[in-house]
Amino acid sequence: MLRRRALVAATAAVAVGALGLAGLSGVASADPQGATAPAADRLSPGLLEAMRRDLGLGADEAKARIADEYRAAAVARGLEKSLGADFAGARVSGPEAVLTVATTDRADVAEITAAGARAEVVGHSLGRLDAAKAALDAVALKKAPKDVPSWYVDVRTNRLVVNAARTAAADRLLDAAGVSRALVRVVHSTEQPRTYADLRGGDAYYMNGSGRCSIGFPVKRGTQNGFVSAGHCGTPGVTTSGVNQQAQGSFQGSTFPGRDYSWVAVNANWTPRALVNGYGNGDVTVAGSTQAVVGSSVCRSGSTTGWHCGTIQQHDTSVTYQEGTVSGVTRTGVCAEPGDSGGSFISGSQAQGVTSGGSGNCSQGGTTYYQPINPALSAYGLTLVTSGTPTDPPTGPPTGEPGGTWAVGTTYAAGAVVTYGGASYRCLQGHQAQAGWTPPDVPALWQRI
Repeated sequence: MLRRRALVAATAAVAVGALGLAGLSGVASADPQGATAPAADRLSPGLLEAMRRDLGLGADEAKARIADEYRAAAVARGLEKSLGADFAGARVSGPEAVLTVATTDRADVAEITAAGARAEVVGHSLGRLDAAKAALDAVALKKAPKDVPSWYVDVRTNRLVVNAARTAAADRLLDAAGVSRALVRVVHSTEQPRTYADLRGGDAYYMNGSGRCSIGFPVKRGTQNGFVSAGHCGTPGVTTSGVNQQAQGSFQGSTFPGRDYSWVAVNANWTPRALVNGYGNGDVTVAGSTQAVVGSSVCRSGSTTGWHCGTIQQHDTSVTYQEGTVSGVTRTGVCAEPGDSGGSFISGSQAQGVTSGGSGNCSQGGTTYYQPINPALSAYGLTLVTSGTPTDPPTGPPTGEPGGTWAVGTTYAAGAVVTYGGASYRCLQGHQAQAGWTPPDVPALWQRI
């Protein structure tokens, strides 16, 4: 264990040092899965303009911040694996996205520091706080709590935060779940979260010719094209038409409440693109779906309010809407309004999720929640359409287990080397491995060496 930790820490330290010279051209990772940072010249002008307006960042500052945040995510993933049960969360802060990694064991400080992060010793592991939150989720899924709009693990304060209109309401939820008050901070809140599905969408589509929602991100399931959106937008069998009012497809899967995701299969008239609507400022290219760290910048696209940016406040939040409680969403400081529901949340070139709901508006500010994209992809067996997606990916699962280091679900950076079936392969373009995309079957992604 100590040898493995030392190796991970040394890898991270060397990588971070090299990045100081490499700038935006690549990313170092303490995580052996690897990842590829978005190139500065590929960032949408619309995204950069929104970051200027909402975060006060010039174009060069925004590019530098996105690169710093991407590096921080890579290092944080490696340390999470290395620290194991000691890991207590990670976050970035400040204009240079300084990474802080928390641990419950002071002996981990040297390892965290060697990886290029700031160390913080706290009392509760992330696993313990997550378990407490899961207990609240279990109670809320049976009956949505009244006057408790949201709860989440706050890595900044090392507590499970429960937002409540009345302390008594929070106490009832905590008692029902059997959660210790030592883990909890109750915060008074007047939030009244609502979903954004009713009136207008981002890249609009219509459900059964009536209500509208927004396309989140184009996806594939084998050879079938489609897109993900919010679960509250429709149920399986509901038909959809596109922004041009032409027949589009139908919902194949939908979950709400509990989670808030869905996917729609489209007909042959619709072609998926690895793009997010930039609203006249240039479309944003989607290169992957690496989850950004708490504190990172994130931007949202929706037809009601266009582009708006803010920061990620907490992952794995639970929120109570009128329809019921939704768990596993991410809480942000990005504003949104009715009609933005289902639209895309993106950090740099990395897809983050689809707009779920929130409170407030874009005149006075507010809180918005998004359903993370990766759980939605996993739930329905979907592949995100990215700039590195092969044109015709294999549709069947790999046959047999030939052995090697290649694995489904792993994110590979260009240049990474794996073994499969007794041969070695070099990655040609960064991607997340999918079932059926074995190295010998996808020459667009892998080269035998």
